[in-house]
Amino acid sequence: MESATEQNVENGSAAKPLADSAEVTQEIMRMARKARQAARQLAALTGNVRNAALLRIADGLVANKAELLAANVIDLREAKNNNLALPMISRLTLSEKKIEAMAAGVREIAGQTDPVGQTIEAYDRPNGLRIEKRRVPIGVIAIIYESRPNVTSDAAALCLKSGNACILRGGKESVHSNQAIAKIIRESLVAAQVDPDAVQLIATTDRAAVGALVTAEGLVDLAIPRGGESLIRAVVEQATIPVIKHYKGVCHIYIDKYADADMAVEIAFSAKVDGCAVCNTAECILVHKDISARVLPRLAAKFREAKVEMRADARSQGLLQNAKLAVESDWGAEYLDLIVAIKQVNSIDEAIAHITQYGSQHTDAIVTGDIAAANKFIQNVDSASVMVNASTRWADGFEYGLGAEIGISTDKLHARGPMGAADLCTYKFIVTGNGQVRR
Repeated sequence: MESATEQNVENGSAAKPLADSAEVTQEIMRMARKARQAARQLAALTGNVRNAALLRIADGLVANKAELLAANVIDLREAKNNNLALPMISRLTLSEKKIEAMAAGVREIAGQTDPVGQTIEAYDRPNGLRIEKRRVPIGVIAIIYESRPNVTSDAAALCLKSGNACILRGGKESVHSNQAIAKIIRESLVAAQVDPDAVQLIATTDRAAVGALVTAEGLVDLAIPRGGESLIRAVVEQATIPVIKHYKGVCHIYIDKYADADMAVEIAFSAKVDGCAVCNTAECILVHKDISARVLPRLAAKFREAKVEMRADARSQGLLQNAKLAVESDWGAEYLDLIVAIKQVNSIDEAIAHITQYGSQHTDAIVTGDIAAANKFIQNVDSASVMVNASTRWADGFEYGLGAEIGISTDKLHARGPMGAADLCTYKFIVTGNGQVRR
């Protein structure tokens, strides 16, 4: 006979058919209430306890590779039967190496400084009051995402590290993989004597679940959607709770007239080709007219070899060969494919103006040997990440040393750029006195 705890673990990961949208809403409210209770326990736990739970999760992922791969095979078979696009299948696919990387990410998060209770600032007032601003958990966080199963472990780990309970809603493409990962997480929490309802996975793929989740005011504190623009906009349109998001990643590489040509070609090529289906890939390359003849023919040759379709302005076509003439919609496009827009500009000011008009405030880069140009670009490009002589592809929570990321925000309140555990905290003021009263 199952214990109550064992039942609790299983109930959080097994798919359950739900009759209608009213039943879906009822189930989401039940999960949200359990998450709220678990969040209160998490907030009272020490960092050592939460870290021990994270290490158990990492060990559990590695120990259950076979189970995870078997579940992933089911998802992959269904994806191929449904003619899912190859980039989506690539995101969906697990391997032993990917599972090891998932576990490594969880361990890295466990090894980070505990953000909960950190003093952000402290000072004394003339009346003797001591004012402190401390980081505290947000509470219950809903994460809605698409086909990447690794988001399940990343999101759970970051929420646990920051003392938050989470309710996860993955895409239907990865439902079996997500359930297998969530089961391991919840079993690990039980073993660590942490309420397993701190991490819950919505099993139903009914879209009504998302609407119920992002309107659960008073129970769910924050929604973070990860995926395509249509998913994110759907969440924002329905939500009555705060949402942190980015709609798309229209990332630029600007090659300045003072750039090292070899460096510029390598950065621009890599930023487009090495992971073209992710939000930090370069979608548009802007080249100063004074260096275009030294850069564009070489870059075009590499792009042709990699089968990248080039869409360029008229004056760049002669330097590129086989490039299509770009149309207005190409300048703000997020291709997420082996397609790139290319344009010559007359100055750094024109490049900045283009990025301001067509960019998405995600990640933009300058390649230059001139410090003044770099500083001008940094100051005037209003993006969450600005790169100097580096690929936009570095805009990633793991690469920023966050262990993993819950997502990338192009918002300005309260988090921006790749978000780690500290970004899943809010703060409270602690005011200490010795009897002061205000008259």
